[in-house]
Amino acid sequence: MSGTTLFTGADGYLGGHLAARVLAEGEEQIVLTVRAADTAEFCDKRARLATRLPPEASERVSYACVDLRKPDPFGDLDPEPVTRVVHAAAVTRLNVGYADALAVNVEGTSRAIEWARRCPRLQRFALISTLYASGRMQGIVAEGPLPDSGFVNHYEWSKWESERIAIQAAADIPISILRVPTLIAEDDSGRVVQFNAFHNTLKLLFYGLLSFFPGTPATKLPVSTAAFVSAATTRLLDIAVPDGIYNVCPDSTATLGELMDAAFTVFESDDRFRRLRMARPAYCDSDDFTKAVLADRNGGAGAVSTSLGSVAPFAEQLCIVKEFQTAALRTHWPDYQAPDPVELATAATSYLVETRWGRYLEETA
Repeated sequence: MSGTTLFTGADGYLGGHLAARVLAEGEEQIVLTVRAADTAEFCDKRARLATRLPPEASERVSYACVDLRKPDPFGDLDPEPVTRVVHAAAVTRLNVGYADALAVNVEGTSRAIEWARRCPRLQRFALISTLYASGRMQGIVAEGPLPDSGFVNHYEWSKWESERIAIQAAADIPISILRVPTLIAEDDSGRVVQFNAFHNTLKLLFYGLLSFFPGTPATKLPVSTAAFVSAATTRLLDIAVPDGIYNVCPDSTATLGELMDAAFTVFESDDRFRRLRMARPAYCDSDDFTKAVLADRNGGAGAVSTSLGSVAPFAEQLCIVKEFQTAALRTHWPDYQAPDPVELATAATSYLVETRWGRYLEETA
């Protein structure tokens, strides 16, 4: 008898992609949980999520409202048929406050694990984490438990703490931790449907709102696509793959300098950008950037002030040189093909510039 896979955060960007991939490649039943304030919001999210899923698999899908902030978020959901839990729900904003990070990312993970313990047929609990749970750690980031090296923002801390909780729970339930990179496109085409810090920062650079930029050109920044991470996660959810901690990123990782060069090569092919004759921003260390942000907060206003503030939550991370090991991922997915990071950044930047960050698409819709 086939099992049931339950997803938390199914209405999120990655959660929806993961659900669609699992549905397309398997035969099991799927329970998709979303957070909603009322019935109207739940119905709206359910309808939008349904458009992202394979229509031929709709009879295998059910939906439920789950708010991880509540003491008993899963309510009357039946744990008996559930064989896998994919915990993708999280607040992923890099500027998330401590209270929200604690309530959703940390305590929410604890509640999801406690409910998973009630599933008598559970074969795997997969925590979707981030490579930046490594925080201020430098050097090699292995596919194993991470030390507390300090953190650049509350988001990083909360994902590290979630991992710690999951590792403790692995003593009595089957747990895997999947650390994902920054997703900058849907697939190798470079198409972008949801913006994050990567896309928003490129927008600031394109419009000349950042004359200096925090970071070390040699810092490696793992980027990939929703298609790659979804395929990797589906593979790692296979019960034939052992539980463990996996850095779900390509072997090849571009540096900040390479990504900036790729972006500005695209920018400089644009007529409007060339006419403005804007110079590439100078690099600075995170301390100098932080001083500039603080000084601006005391007297700045407008677009430049907003731009500085939007980069501040991850500025220090751009100065930390580290390298992510992927040996475990490669062992259990030996033939995987990952997009070249520089080619992907070029494709994504081209899409952003051509559509003016989606504005042209909205105007013609």
